Amino acid sequence: MNTKKIVITGGPSTGKTAVIEVLQQEGYPCKEEVIRAMTLAKKEADDNLVFESNPIVSVDDPAAFNQMILQARIEQYKSSLDTSEELIFFDRGIPDVLAYMDCFNQEYDESYKEACTLNRYDFVFLMPPWKEIHINDSGRFESFEESLRINECLANSYRSFGYDVQIVPKDTILNRVDYLLNYIKEHSE
Repeated sequence: MNTKKIVITGGPSTGKTAVIEVLQQEGYPCKEEVIRAMTLAKKEADDNLVFESNPIVSVDDPAAFNQMILQARIEQYKSSLDTSEELIFFDRGIPDVLAYMDCFNQEYDESYKEACTLNRYDFVFLMPPWKEIHINDSGRFESFEESLRINECLANSYRSFGYDVQIVPKDTILNRVDYLLNYIKEHSE
């Protein structure tokens, strides 16, 4: 069986995690966002670390932090190759790493692009910025304006690797989940 690998991406406060949680509750396998755990670990290791924006611009060594994120996402992808599930969802994909680095003007070498080229997803869904649900919390530091910029970088990153990026309409969580599942079903036959 060829497991369909599906990325759900978007900037901060787009409803991405809520959709992933519903998919998990409905029994779909999902690979969770890796950066939240890494961010918490960095904050616990350094009590003085303050995130005023995205963590990749707040840590001491952004290049090393980005490399850790890239490797974690590659490992997530590789682990999906051993499943017999029909669908597997990813809370962000490998091209997200490049998108965020582009957004925050950080350089990367060809190995980052190679990782995106070698590890392909079947569907990419982008959750657009949504001002009415935008909040900051212990794992989300970006302003709404940064979310808009991140959204553009995400769309550009995935499109640069040849993906047909589907914009998920702003709607209830359950309607968004239905949109994803219906789109996948219609385009998998």
